[in-house]
Amino acid sequence: MADVKLQLALVDVYGKPLAEKVDIILRHQVLNEVLKASKPANKNVLIPGLRGAPQGRYKIDIDPPSYQYVAQFVNLNSSGTTSLTFQFPIDPGKVKRVNFQAYASLTTELQTVLESSDSVLGFEGKKGKPLYDVLDDIRKAGMMNIVAKTVNTPLSNGRTVFSYIQKLNEIRGDRFFCVVPKELRQEAKNSTAEGLFDDAPDTLHTPPAGFARAGSVKTSDKYGNLQLTFFTKGDDCLADIDIDDASGLEHVFQVVRNKLSGKPTHPYNIHEILVAHQKLDPGYTFVV
Repeated sequence: MADVKLQLALVDVYGKPLAEKVDIILRHQVLNEVLKASKPANKNVLIPGLRGAPQGRYKIDIDPPSYQYVAQFVNLNSSGTTSLTFQFPIDPGKVKRVNFQAYASLTTELQTVLESSDSVLGFEGKKGKPLYDVLDDIRKAGMMNIVAKTVNTPLSNGRTVFSYIQKLNEIRGDRFFCVVPKELRQEAKNSTAEGLFDDAPDTLHTPPAGFARAGSVKTSDKYGNLQLTFFTKGDDCLADIDIDDASGLEHVFQVVRNKLSGKPTHPYNIHEILVAHQKLDPGYTFVV
């Protein structure tokens, strides 16, 4: 058997090496051979003694303690070293702390929206910095994800989705509800003709009391798409804005088991998709 080696670069969504020991299993896809290793991932991991092409196909499973479990099929070169890079999303359950921007570091536009948001459900009477500071990590992360995405989602008239948000009414980890002018609904609908949005079903979105459904659109991103669902009552217009991971963890990172499946989309997962897949920075980082 030739001296075939596998060199792995195991990194987070920012491209930084994982600062922890990881468990690795390599299963040969023809022969009954299984190799197990536990290696520190703060530098490239080298695994020798493998088989190369045409018998170089393995299934590799990698399980870092603080990141999500990834699996993939790999084909090794006939000789020498095959180098591969794997990127890992954070495991939300292993996050010890979230580092958010200070209020003073937020954009003027976001501060203006927060200053106008004095009746957010559960936080009535707070606005601006007091509102921002009192939000729990899950709500704050969800809000910052959507802000990052809406700031970077253009409409056909040259404005962004975020520029139409006037006031927040409710903030959840997977979405927020806000006051917008009817113009945003019209511009979003107009933007479908240019391929900036696609029509989307709104049947799973419940209108607030007294409001009626007024349609829904979503961006065409393969993973982490933005959905805008509108409700109207006379001249008043509300929007339910959320980001869907659309199986992004499984496809972007080859995650094989989502521990939070069946639950509302976790904002930390959305953060990882936005950073790794869309190159957007929601403005916060994790400590694990």
